[in-house]
Amino acid sequence: MPLVSSGAHTGRVSTDPQFATRQIRSGYASATFQNPAVVPIYQSAAYEFESFAAARDIFALRRRGNLYSRTGNPTQTVLEERVAALDGGVAALATASGQSAVLVALLALAKNGEHLVAARQLYGGTVDLLTDTFADFGIEVTLVDQDDLEAWRAAVRPTTRAFFAESIGNPTASVLRVQEVADIAHEAGVPLVVDNTVATPVLQRPKEFGADIVVYSATKFLGGHGSSLGGVIVDLGTFDFGAEPARWPQFTQPFARVGDVVLWERFGQAGSAYLVYAKVKLVHDLGPSLSPFNSFQLIQGIETLDLRVARQSASALTVAAFLDSRPEVSVVRHPGLPGDPGHEAASRYLPRGAGSVFSFDLAGGEEVVENFVDSLGLFSLVANIGDARSLVIHPATTTHSHLDDDQLRLAGFSRATIRLSIGLEDVDDLVADLARSLDLVGALDPADDAARDHDPAREPALVTD
Repeated sequence: MPLVSSGAHTGRVSTDPQFATRQIRSGYASATFQNPAVVPIYQSAAYEFESFAAARDIFALRRRGNLYSRTGNPTQTVLEERVAALDGGVAALATASGQSAVLVALLALAKNGEHLVAARQLYGGTVDLLTDTFADFGIEVTLVDQDDLEAWRAAVRPTTRAFFAESIGNPTASVLRVQEVADIAHEAGVPLVVDNTVATPVLQRPKEFGADIVVYSATKFLGGHGSSLGGVIVDLGTFDFGAEPARWPQFTQPFARVGDVVLWERFGQAGSAYLVYAKVKLVHDLGPSLSPFNSFQLIQGIETLDLRVARQSASALTVAAFLDSRPEVSVVRHPGLPGDPGHEAASRYLPRGAGSVFSFDLAGGEEVVENFVDSLGLFSLVANIGDARSLVIHPATTTHSHLDDDQLRLAGFSRATIRLSIGLEDVDDLVADLARSLDLVGALDPADDAARDHDPAREPALVTD
């Protein structure tokens, strides 16, 4: 919930203050508004209350207001309201990273003894969170093939509390059939939570296809320059937690730490009781706070979001088509290509572009991956996506290194897979860089290398007495 300051202390001091008082108090009255054209950085750990009554009412959730930067600050509030507006949501909550946004979004829905259903085509860090850390919390997670609609339906239990998937998968660029999965979630009486990091609101607004909650790693395309971590949760205001109150006691029963307040009665859908709970309990207790400076940088990035995403998506399709034409590449996973399994779904769910993060396999296999990656000149070897710079990574040894071969196969890729995130460089330069590296690995035939290794003429002469 955005917390907006509604007043300030008068800042009264004595008429002739001493040095120590002046060095702390001079030149600033907290009620003064400076008319900045650009969102300012409110670099403050805490906020001065205008009165005893104001402090009491803000802490009791009877009044909106800033109280402490662990749960929000005015710069963060602008970021939250801006992202909520882009997605058509009723409210948003910013956190310290995309991973913490996923964590808070799902912990607000499920607790010990309850269950989640998630796509298995997910970013490796999310898989770790769902299958390892959530198990420590006593929350069970069933991973399903996101394209198998019956698998979603069959995975539902009485304790299921949410469905979770990515609109565009990382690293395989798989396309979620949002409406179909949302319909199954709603049949089960639970919300669909969509990680929309790769698509962004520019390429898809999941609300238009039935999703209820959206999460972002704002570190990626929203910020766009690889400089600041951040995450955002958006409540789209479409899920009625009051329809089955017994299933959602955290919203429909008195919230013990704030007396007899029932969040659903006080805030409902329009006021996002869901995010009030997430902020007042989870962010407050766990502390994944977004700094004012990072909030500012993410806001700056959002101002050019549509321009960047449009160019990056167009360049990515050009690069994918080039790779698809090369004999050194065995498969390209980009839903913009006509032969891709996600092409039909992309035409419905991503009509403005299929994103700029995708993967491909080298025909030479895992053995030539290192030579290929290290020979690239423009692509930076970075475990990130959505940067203005073009990036490359080998998922099997980095972002998805905890997965074994069977898990990699189920996730839709292999140890020969390379992921690209296309930036804002000239696309002809990117293609030329990839072409040089493909030429290099094409000349490195592993069979020839093996033959050379066993060529007697190349073996060192034996030294005898």
